[in-house]
Amino acid sequence: MEMRSEKLMKDRTFAGARALYRAAGVDAKDFGKPIVAIANSFSEFVPGHVHLQQVGRIVSESVKAAGGIPREFNTIAVDDGIAMGHTGMLYSLPSRDIIADAVEYSVNAHCADALVCISNCDKVTPGMLMAALRLNIPTIFVSGGPMEAGTTVLPDGTVKKNTDLIDVMYATADDNVSEEDLLAYERTVCPTCGSCAGMFTANSMNCLTEAMGLALPGNGTTLASHAYRKQLFEKAGRVIVDLANRYYHEDDASVLPRSIATKHAFENAMTMDVAMGGSTNTVLHILAAAQSADVDFTLDDIERISHTVPCICKASPSGEWEISDVHRAGGITGILGELDRAGKLHRDVHSVDYPSLEAKLDAWDIMRPTCTDEAKRLFHAAPGHIVSPDPFTHETLFDSLDTDRVNGAIHDIDHPAVTEGGLAVLRGNLAPDGCVVKTAGVPKEIWKFHGPALVVESQEQAIEVILNDTLKPGQALVIRYEGPKGGPGMQEMLYPTSFV
Repeated sequence: MEMRSEKLMKDRTFAGARALYRAAGVDAKDFGKPIVAIANSFSEFVPGHVHLQQVGRIVSESVKAAGGIPREFNTIAVDDGIAMGHTGMLYSLPSRDIIADAVEYSVNAHCADALVCISNCDKVTPGMLMAALRLNIPTIFVSGGPMEAGTTVLPDGTVKKNTDLIDVMYATADDNVSEEDLLAYERTVCPTCGSCAGMFTANSMNCLTEAMGLALPGNGTTLASHAYRKQLFEKAGRVIVDLANRYYHEDDASVLPRSIATKHAFENAMTMDVAMGGSTNTVLHILAAAQSADVDFTLDDIERISHTVPCICKASPSGEWEISDVHRAGGITGILGELDRAGKLHRDVHSVDYPSLEAKLDAWDIMRPTCTDEAKRLFHAAPGHIVSPDPFTHETLFDSLDTDRVNGAIHDIDHPAVTEGGLAVLRGNLAPDGCVVKTAGVPKEIWKFHGPALVVESQEQAIEVILNDTLKPGQALVIRYEGPKGGPGMQEMLYPTSFV
């Protein structure tokens, strides 16, 4: 298979292109090696991306050492937490499609042979995933990693452990919280770089790309602050060059994103998402990714999965466990291992690093006797509690792994956290085409609700009726005209839900 860049590197006609590559720092002796595009999303606006400039250099050096030509470029990244509650949120969802286009444009315009996607936060990972599935060249995802949870000490000495962004948003809306207490939350709930602690959209999507097979084990749960995460970035650089060589020199099309992200892989990823009660936004993004891959995966498939898969991992904000706790219990391969033992997964899938699901779980499921020392070592990576925007600040380790599948962070299928899945599809006169609810975050006593609806026409009006007590207990709040067209932009309603 001829490399996409081969004509640029060899044909007389493209001497000008080679002159420009030389000017950009490519040594002529490297002409003919695979050109690896590194789609970074470094941004000083976003704590989940503030460290990615350093990460990009690590990946680039690894690609170069492995025999590739690294070419790094950047996309935009919107921080939904900063954009929330004002007109900035109108730009978040549209940024996903801009990112997808930008990655596709840059890779195709420069005839790159392979792609590394360095993403992290909410709309960046799905945007890059859409681009990767459109391009269908050797690709690997490696995200910046999750943030540590905070420890908040209030002025009266009260210690609140495992606090995160939602806690300060709740505190904002609570008139009983003093300005001094609010400041204590503000200072401590986001202590490190990384995507916000908790199973919000960013972490859910990074877990999903791992479950789909496009990212390395540990991608979704290894903390951004931990030194072990650096090894993921180095490994990603080596793996992508190997994938490129296998495709172009050995005609091995199994390494391509569309060969990995098959319908069965999409179903496995969604099964994992339902089992861990991931963000409802994953539904929005996985459907867009399936469309980009020309995979017939629809809301009907998600509804079917949600009825047959229980929730076996209730991570924050739906439960008590933080991302680091899930990591200690074996991370995404730990969840996949339990689902596999229950017969809930398709086994005829593979990944960027293993020829089969069975081979990956043999190596990375901590409950199997075949689990490797590499896997056990990685899953010992613990929070360091060092407040810093820098990555790799510590090598703190847990004393032991969490293998308690009855009361631990990950349950087995016989002892689910919730017997129904963590996500569900609902249909009715309010949503005739279907809607999604995160059942893992809804108390079971209100799964069936009967009462009047208070209908408002915008997020701003919703906040107003909540704060002025127009909304009464026993009423359902319906917010209209906040979809992709109505907003426009489909703002997330975190401020209204926090204020409630």
